[in-house]
Amino acid sequence: MSDQSTESTEAVGDRRSRVTVVIPALNEAANLKAVLPTLPPVHEVILVDAGSVDGTVQAALEVMPDIRVFTQARRGKGNALACGFAAATGDIIVMFDADGSADPAEIPRFVRALLDGADFAKGSRFIEGGGSEDITRFRRAGNAGLHLLVSAAFGRRFTDLCYGYNAFWTSLVPQLQLPDPHLPAKGSPMLWGDGFEIETLITCRMLQAGVRIAEVPSVERLRLHGASNLNAVSDGIRVLRTIVAERMRQPAVAVVPTDPTPMTEPEPDPARRAAPVTVDPETELSA
Repeated sequence: MSDQSTESTEAVGDRRSRVTVVIPALNEAANLKAVLPTLPPVHEVILVDAGSVDGTVQAALEVMPDIRVFTQARRGKGNALACGFAAATGDIIVMFDADGSADPAEIPRFVRALLDGADFAKGSRFIEGGGSEDITRFRRAGNAGLHLLVSAAFGRRFTDLCYGYNAFWTSLVPQLQLPDPHLPAKGSPMLWGDGFEIETLITCRMLQAGVRIAEVPSVERLRLHGASNLNAVSDGIRVLRTIVAERMRQPAVAVVPTDPTPMTEPEPDPARRAAPVTVDPETELSA
């Protein structure tokens, strides 16, 4: 993973909440030219490239010269995000898609949820103020089934499980216990957690850590250019396996009910959070 740029300025947040926006990308040159100029000023923007061949990195540097650019070690959105998390120097991490489907104007909304007391601000298309211009009936039904499974497994109800617009305090990255972003894959270009299951994996581990979670209304827009790398069937199966494996990994813990409105309680003491236990779903589910 190689750094190719410098830091940007700070505006969203305050002195104790510098914001890092992490953007995974694969062949998103046209989209980044449109998206990056619309981002609000933040502490830093990190682009993690997956070996694009369309000039993605050059396009990003052209419109945002101070963007920090990294090349991920393995394949998959999960590995790209893990690389960005490891490089982040801000206090808050915002997960942001490169394709234009995420609205940059919503970033302050996610940051505000954290400043108001949440540890993890989870975007939702299915609460008041949210919506989607892109989701199909098949994907909507699949998401509904998966989030019901999470509710049964962890005793916590969500309205939107498989959505990648989220934000959390950088200090929580160790709690996620994601695969080492620098480690080359052995015999496979991806490790468990490297794929589109990453959003579900993060949610499950936040639940296991017992952090405060707030759902934030978000509107998913249409992709601007190109085709999505998401496969609803194969990636849905990976998400299902993730839920099962994470439930086997550690019993659910009691957490506060989901509340999309801002909270005023102080940030919980990190020392009181439960320490996660590592389990490899590939091994656990084959037993």
